[in-house]
Amino acid sequence: MARYAHELSCGMCQRIAVAIALCNRPKLLIADEPTSALDPSIQAQILQLLQDMKRRRDLALLLISHDLALASQVAERVAVMYCGRLVESGPASDVFGRPAHPYTSA
Repeated sequence: MARYAHELSCGMCQRIAVAIALCNRPKLLIADEPTSALDPSIQAQILQLLQDMKRRRDLALLLISHDLALASQVAERVAVMYCGRLVESGPASDVFGRPAHPYTSA
């Protein structure tokens, strides 16, 4: 609390952003690239924090990411957009197990 924002690490800033977003107990949290620019270990911690909050607070989490590998690990349902258009959606296991669009399979 006594530090300025520029004195915090990126991971600490992300955790603070999640805490602020959850203050009013929302039913839906929209997380737009919550792990971008973080190293893999901090990325995993932030994802675990989001998953924990989702479970503890019965929270719906909309995770927006360009990282399809990340989405395949944490999402129950996936919607894939390409060139601003929705190209496929469904349960993550279906979308990644049998991709219908070349972008998803790539």
